[in-house]
Amino acid sequence: MSLQRAYVLLAGLYSLLPVIGIVAVFSGGGTPLAMAYLFFGALGVVGLWGYVLKRRVMSQRMWRPLAGVFVVGSVVQLVIMLTMPVSGVLLTWMLTSSIFAMLLAVLLYHYGNRDQPLWATDEERSTAQRLATMLETKATVTAVHRELGHENSVNVAKVGSAYHARITRRSESGQETFERRFRHPETLVFFVEKFASVTPQEFTSSGATS
Repeated sequence: MSLQRAYVLLAGLYSLLPVIGIVAVFSGGGTPLAMAYLFFGALGVVGLWGYVLKRRVMSQRMWRPLAGVFVVGSVVQLVIMLTMPVSGVLLTWMLTSSIFAMLLAVLLYHYGNRDQPLWATDEERSTAQRLATMLETKATVTAVHRELGHENSVNVAKVGSAYHARITRRSESGQETFERRFRHPETLVFFVEKFASVTPQEFTSSGATS
């Protein structure tokens, strides 16, 4: 069995859990927190399918905080189960959600990593492909963005399998320089546009130099 197929089966198993929970609620086995369990469970399953299929689902920024919610919720529930008397129905809900939430939290944490091509826009992917091609024949590529009162320059190089960006921002008040490394050029393109205002057009225009 391939790893991808195993992930699909895992996502299928997790998809059944909210359905089982809904059946339990309508069968009289619900708890006051049942709707919260079902809501977060269904949301987590949506993210899990996005991770398995390598597709964008909702916002990248929400998945790592959601993973944190699952971890904290699981720990709190385990503490309650060990220190307080709980009913059989509530114990079942808490134990089941705690066990399944931990693995889901790990996968959602990885899914929320911005340094993945799946979170890139079509324009970022196109620019990243051209940038990667340029770096095959050039040691570095530099792009400059100028506006009234300040200038931002970005120097990009490929170091091993990673992409290294050195950003320098100059203004009348001074100069600052910082560096970042990325596994994927798509993320680099996103980063330099956000922090240096260097657009994809400026990166691959004739103004980009080596």
